[in-house]
Amino acid sequence: QMPGTARHDREMAIQAKRNLSKTTDPVERLRLRCLARGSAGIKGLGRVFRIMDDDNSRTLDFKEFVKGLNDYAMTIDKEEAQDIFRVFDKDGNGIIDFDEFLVTLRPPMSNARKEIIMQAFRKLDKSGDGVITIEDLRGVYNAKHHPKYQNGDWTEDQVFRAFLDNFDSPYDKDGKVTTEEFMNYYAGVSASIDTDVYFIIMMKNAWKL
Repeated sequence: QMPGTARHDREMAIQAKRNLSKTTDPVERLRLRCLARGSAGIKGLGRVFRIMDDDNSRTLDFKEFVKGLNDYAMTIDKEEAQDIFRVFDKDGNGIIDFDEFLVTLRPPMSNARKEIIMQAFRKLDKSGDGVITIEDLRGVYNAKHHPKYQNGDWTEDQVFRAFLDNFDSPYDKDGKVTTEEFMNYYAGVSASIDTDVYFIIMMKNAWKL
């Protein structure tokens, strides 16, 4: 099993819940609420917004924004929602671009962290097309060590698929992992790790970089 992510996920969720009580910044609070659901939390919210975007405008007005938060079971009072919306609605036209929203919501990462994440991505993306698929993994990831493969529960492809599902959006598992999904995932993990040095060591060990 490659990255020891389940433990980081738990630590991060606990830490996020703890930090929630300390911050009054509305965007930071929303970020922590998402992270309290694990590293896919932010991506999950993006998925909810995408479903609501009926006209494919990739934008949301305030009503859609609040509905999205409610659908994602984020209980936020109207005032706090307005504060968050205002931060993202930079030109004040009553609409926010949700790609920008998700990038801003993602915990900030140093360039050193982004670079090591991209190194891991490039290692997995055998074909170099910017998407990691089962085909890519065949050359890099040995499924035969996986306990479920060894006891005959899963085929090699099922092991690969489960591995990709870790990084994929929780409601939209298509067996393909994009750079953005990989980055989003590790932004979550990164939020639970204080120093760049430790994060880089963890990534190097996990991915044999």
